[in-house]
Amino acid sequence: MPDNTPIKFGTDGWRGVIAEDFTFENVRKAAAAIANYLLSAKDPEEAPAKGVCIGYDTRFASDRFARAVAEVLVATGIPVKLASHITPTPALSYGVRDLGTAGGVMITSSHNPYQWNGVKYKAFYGGSGKPSIMTAIESYLDKPLPKAAKPAEISEVDFLPSYVEAIRRFTDLDLIAKSGFKFAIDCMYGAGSGILAGIFKSIGVDYVEIRAEHDPLFPGINPEPIEPHVRALEETVVQHHCHAGLVTDGDADRIGAVDEHGNFVDAHKVYAVLLEWLLTRKKWPGDVTRAFNTTSMIDRICARYGRKLYEHGIGFKYVCDLMLEKNILIGGEESGGIGIARHLPERDGLLNALLIANVMAEENKTLGQLVQHLQDTYGEHQYGRIDLHIDDDLKNAAIARARAGVKEFAGMPVEHVETLDGIKFFLDNPEAKTKPNAAKTWLLLRASGTEPLLRIYAETCSKESVSKLLEAAREFAMTSLN
Repeated sequence: MPDNTPIKFGTDGWRGVIAEDFTFENVRKAAAAIANYLLSAKDPEEAPAKGVCIGYDTRFASDRFARAVAEVLVATGIPVKLASHITPTPALSYGVRDLGTAGGVMITSSHNPYQWNGVKYKAFYGGSGKPSIMTAIESYLDKPLPKAAKPAEISEVDFLPSYVEAIRRFTDLDLIAKSGFKFAIDCMYGAGSGILAGIFKSIGVDYVEIRAEHDPLFPGINPEPIEPHVRALEETVVQHHCHAGLVTDGDADRIGAVDEHGNFVDAHKVYAVLLEWLLTRKKWPGDVTRAFNTTSMIDRICARYGRKLYEHGIGFKYVCDLMLEKNILIGGEESGGIGIARHLPERDGLLNALLIANVMAEENKTLGQLVQHLQDTYGEHQYGRIDLHIDDDLKNAAIARARAGVKEFAGMPVEHVETLDGIKFFLDNPEAKTKPNAAKTWLLLRASGTEPLLRIYAETCSKESVSKLLEAAREFAMTSLN
């Protein structure tokens, strides 16, 4: 693939395949667009003289790509604070706000397979660039870039100490230390390596850490905290008799978990556990947000406690946008990105992992017991997702067919359709009538705007119904060109 491949900033920056479209030439083009955006910015918070923080993860050549971005920026007179070593994305975001820079750039492809890398942009407030910012940056692609008479300087900075201190302050470490719970930590060969382990060690909490070595090939997995990639964590929890397993993705901004029986706890349940704890224990004010593909259990929790809920498109930049505009307590998305505004308008897998330990300690319950409490209180909610890596013709045909109107999936009649971000079918599931307070049944088809990928999501009241829906949707998609 040639270097002139269009660079497209998606829901959280631009990503591409290393040595195909993610090349040094294209990374420098992306950096030039960011520089041009800052040089033209009218907000004093984005004054170029305030500089830019740059971090990088464990992916192949991330440090060299970060250095290339830095060189482009300083050539225009924008000073750079460059990470002195591998850094989690939330630590970079915290550094942007803590140091008061105009913005930040993170070299990472987050949870994508090892072949990928990417450029994330973080705005001055310490979170994902708002949609308006990302659109503006994209508009500067391939525009001429002015050079300063005298280049600015690159200074190396360790972003970790102030960030780790911030997440330590945010949680009740004394309570966690007294709980007697044991945890398994899975770093997925990513940038979160050693951080949770270091905190637990410092307070005397028993833990087991796995996949903490840095390996840009992420052997055998994608660094995404979902099944099947968390199989090693599930086995570790059972083998070492842990009360929970905590896992972060490649750049440590997303979270997943495993209960004491080795069962995967998806991000929907993690979000619900944290939300109910914030509302019942902390009683902090504020509204709640969730992405279009996130569990409707959040709706039920908000209704119970009288909190306004905002539903938005898929991508954490929409959460961030609402946090900046309104009084938002917490926002989250299906992929494990959960942000608490009092900390940062940013998802933070490491903080959320600590908070899960905090909730367990305060409620004196294992993670499995916390999840069961949710199911008992709000009705059984089961969720699943499949990713179809198919060519664009088939992907687009499936979406067109879905838009044209569908009467049923897996024998379940379509009741109504919503199209906020993708095509979401609400279905009449006979099984739901046999269960008290059963979850709504929905199926969502959403095409990636940046890669040949169709994602299919489903939630309903049993694992069996989820499997039926996902398989029916898979067949629907794969036969859409017939």
